[in-house]
Amino acid sequence: MSTSRIYALAGLLACLVLPGAAVAADPFPSEIVKLVVPYPPGGPTDALARRLAQGAGKKLGTTIVVENKAGANGNIGAEYVARAKPDGYTIMFGTSGPLAINASMYKKLGYQPETSFTPIMKLGHLPNILVVNPRLPVKNVQELISYAKANPEKVTYASSGTGASSHLAGVLFNSMAGTHILHVPYKGTGPALNDLLGGQVSMAFTDVLTALPHIRDHKLNALGLAAGQRSKALPDLPTIAEQGLDGYDVSVFFGIVGPAGMPEQVVSSLNDAFKTAMAEPDMQATLASQGIVEADKKTPEELARFIHSEVKKWHEVITNASITLD
Repeated sequence: MSTSRIYALAGLLACLVLPGAAVAADPFPSEIVKLVVPYPPGGPTDALARRLAQGAGKKLGTTIVVENKAGANGNIGAEYVARAKPDGYTIMFGTSGPLAINASMYKKLGYQPETSFTPIMKLGHLPNILVVNPRLPVKNVQELISYAKANPEKVTYASSGTGASSHLAGVLFNSMAGTHILHVPYKGTGPALNDLLGGQVSMAFTDVLTALPHIRDHKLNALGLAAGQRSKALPDLPTIAEQGLDGYDVSVFFGIVGPAGMPEQVVSSLNDAFKTAMAEPDMQATLASQGIVEADKKTPEELARFIHSEVKKWHEVITNASITLD
């Protein structure tokens, strides 16, 4: 074979082999990572995601940009991520809605929480709290249950809208307590809270961060924490479970997920980056100030287990209450 033909053959082999080898050896990440928040900008979920994205991006050595894709209680953003390429460059900051509740709430859903995503990390949860207007003559959960049973359909609870965790908290409470407390839906937490403060409704289940100033000003009375453990913000307040409704927990949980089928090495890199960001002193201060309880276990396996348990729990609650949304 002539020298010219040898060089030509070598060049052809380089064209065929080297590009593939370069792709295989390409480290993650080699480009910007997109963190989808399935809610509008400016809210507490969006703010927490942006703070975490900064810290995780530094650890990864790249930029993590937050992209808001709001609508349908998180479904639009969740479906977008579920359909993305599973390479780690499109991931989601998910919450209880798209990662558990919506699977049973909506008639048509373009994804499934347990099969459409790759779990990356469980971050923690934001406890809800049961608060009542001071005019309601009750001081604890058992007194509320007794009063509600003695005054059927006279006690009302406000929510930020049908299908929201503040709505389902009341559905679960009624189911476990045997009460018939009436649901009054509002278009957002603000209007619901205003009517609760004004006495137009009796009670509500809202997050600790929102309720705390009104509790301290004695404008609302706190009866119990709607979570599995007490809050550092209100350490003397017992949980609802402690007061007779064993297992009652309607905390909003947070988790990072990506499309199904992501490589284990990419998942590990992202998990490590977000854990590092969570451990930063500034981030710890942010979590404490917002009343967010950090997850004990931050592994992908723990998030997968938790999503499974939450999907099952809310399926039973929603199905029994015949709640559906289009």
